[in-house]
Amino acid sequence: MNSMPGPLLKPAPRSGSLFAGSGRRTLRAIGLGIAIAGFFLLDPRVAESKQGLPCLSNITPTDALLIADPRGRILYRKNEKKKCIPASTLKVLTALAALEQLGPSYTFRTEFYMDPFQNLKLKGYGDPLLISEVLDGLADALSGKVHGFRSLILDDSYFSPQITIAGCGGSTNPYDAPVGAICANFNTIAFRRDKKGRIISGEKQTPLIPFARDRIRSMGLQQGRHTFLHDSRDAARYAGELLLYFLKEKGVACDGSVRSGRVGPEDRRVHAYESVFPLETVVQKMLKSSSNFMANQLFLALGASTYGPPATLAKGAEAVARFAEKKLALQNLTIVEGSGISRENRLSALDMLAVLKQFRPYRHLLTAKDQVYYKTGSLNGIRTRVGYIDDGLGEFYYFVIFFNQSQHKMNGTLDCVKRAVARQR
Repeated sequence: MNSMPGPLLKPAPRSGSLFAGSGRRTLRAIGLGIAIAGFFLLDPRVAESKQGLPCLSNITPTDALLIADPRGRILYRKNEKKKCIPASTLKVLTALAALEQLGPSYTFRTEFYMDPFQNLKLKGYGDPLLISEVLDGLADALSGKVHGFRSLILDDSYFSPQITIAGCGGSTNPYDAPVGAICANFNTIAFRRDKKGRIISGEKQTPLIPFARDRIRSMGLQQGRHTFLHDSRDAARYAGELLLYFLKEKGVACDGSVRSGRVGPEDRRVHAYESVFPLETVVQKMLKSSSNFMANQLFLALGASTYGPPATLAKGAEAVARFAEKKLALQNLTIVEGSGISRENRLSALDMLAVLKQFRPYRHLLTAKDQVYYKTGSLNGIRTRVGYIDDGLGEFYYFVIFFNQSQHKMNGTLDCVKRAVARQR
């Protein structure tokens, strides 16, 4: 396992004096003007920058806006260096780091072992798409290799236990779902009530097992989709109970107990599942649904892959920060989790432009509408949107809009940005 490198956030380097010694004030002014002019000419991010854009007046001191041409040269900008709360647009950086570090074809795995006491052990590695259909298929594959076992033992040690995501609350909304090494159905349950008021599953592929029904009743939930789990241990238990249901359906005999444990050196591996969903597909589903759960599963898995298990938020943050520094030449980002749900995350419009430039080959993974490929972000009082605008001639312009105040004008600003791009043809 690699050791953790230096601090996540580095102080910005202090600039030295432009001129040494004394000199005439006029020469200093001329020299300073030349230095500033040289900076704008040499830095392609700010060359050609203009300010004649009506919607720049919508951008208050807490906000930021940036439009760049297909070469990455900035056409319009305001507060582009200000560190803002990105909300869910941070998911683009998380996705990019995972795709470039792990590879688009990377697949999550889940392993099964039989111990000397005839217990079946499941070891998870954070697969965010371990859904009912997958668990049913796993049960089918296992039924041809395992005819019976005693207990089902869950090894979720690949992730650190009880990881708390900054910004997540204790609600039953799906965006507050916990993370873990073993999870099923995004750690949520969909249910409704029939004409007699009985609780039934809201999805034909997902049986409403007693574990879930008991939780629903004890929490007094109304019908719909909820996260009904409190932590990673609950999440693993639900996944195990659901797998047990499918195994019994396939005729595999067991004593029905599910408990926690570890895979040991004496255990024999009987099956290894490689996800049918490559990472590129996982990212596409994560971005289009804006799933906080999936984003942080990727964030944590990337940290564990880079620095070794168990996965922690600190390792994920370090992996993303080092990627941003080495591949994007970005420093002094504040990244505490991977979904954007935390208000502690900070990056500038210029930072996001660097992300978008590197993400360009993957832009098809974003939501697309009216020639705009985009990712939105939303927190209380925060609205953000970033992406690409197709000019209709095969060129893509970059845009970043960060509103960090409640009186935003997102729709009007985006329309203004699109008109500005249209004028570039």
